[in-house]
Amino acid sequence: MRHASISHIAVALFVSLSFVACEKKNDSPQQVQQPTTPAAPAAASAAEPTHAAQGVRAGSHEDWCGEHQVPESLCTRCNPSLIAAFKATGDWCEEHGLPESQCLICNPDLKIERPPRTGETSP
Repeated sequence: MRHASISHIAVALFVSLSFVACEKKNDSPQQVQQPTTPAAPAAASAAEPTHAAQGVRAGSHEDWCGEHQVPESLCTRCNPSLIAAFKATGDWCEEHGLPESQCLICNPDLKIERPPRTGETSP
C-alpha cells in the first residue's frame, strides 16, 4: 500500500513539473499589434486584395498592403528585407520593430493614407 502511495505522489510531482516546465516564457519584447484604420471608405469593395500584385508602380493606389495599412513597397512586415534600408536612414522604431514613419504607437497622430485611384482626387 505504501509503495502505491509513493508511486502516486511521484506521478503527481512529475505531471506538475511538466506543466511548469512547458509553460511558455517569452523573454523577447513582444511585437505590438498596430492599430488599423480602414484602407478605404466604407463604400469600397470587400473583395479588394490584401496585398499588392507583383509589378505595381510604387506609390500608386494598387501599391497597398491591406493587412498592415501601408504601401506594399514599404511594408517591412511583409518584406523584412526592407528593414536594413529603414535602419540605414534612421527611420526605425526599435521598441515596436517598425519604421518610425509607420509606427502609430509612437506617433498616434500619424496618418498613412492610401493614394487615390488614377483619375480620382482625395477628399
